[in-house]
Amino acid sequence: MRLALFQPAIPQNVGACIRLSACFGVGLHVIEPTGFSFDDRAMKRAALDYGPLSHMTRHPDWDDFQSARGPGRLILFTTKGASPLTDFGFRSDDTLLFGSETSGVPEAVHACADARVFIPIRPETRSLNLSVSAGIGLFEALRQTRRALSEPEG
Repeated sequence: MRLALFQPAIPQNVGACIRLSACFGVGLHVIEPTGFSFDDRAMKRAALDYGPLSHMTRHPDWDDFQSARGPGRLILFTTKGASPLTDFGFRSDDTLLFGSETSGVPEAVHACADARVFIPIRPETRSLNLSVSAGIGLFEALRQTRRALSEPEG
């Protein structure tokens, strides 16, 4: 199981995802460019001291990520998804991809996804925060694959 962020714009979200990676023992892939510097104090503050425990890989672009991500399905979390999270069956080698906070992912990335999933929320609301969505999606995927508290993977 891997977590991937497509061109994130808010450093605190990446910091929170570093904590998710460390706490749940999953690899984190950040696809650049990002909307901030990795030296940003806000990101470091959000990650606290979990940075050394996470397994983060930075990719300069989408093509690099695609060639390096390895086997398994690419599951895109999107507000334009086809399957609600509650009905989707995850596999232990899935990569859970979350788009940029400001623009999601381009159509070319949508086309690469093996599946699209959305987190059901109240109809009068627009969306959840990126790191909140990542936490919800990741925990459900780990729960289904019975890996919620296991050893780290790359």
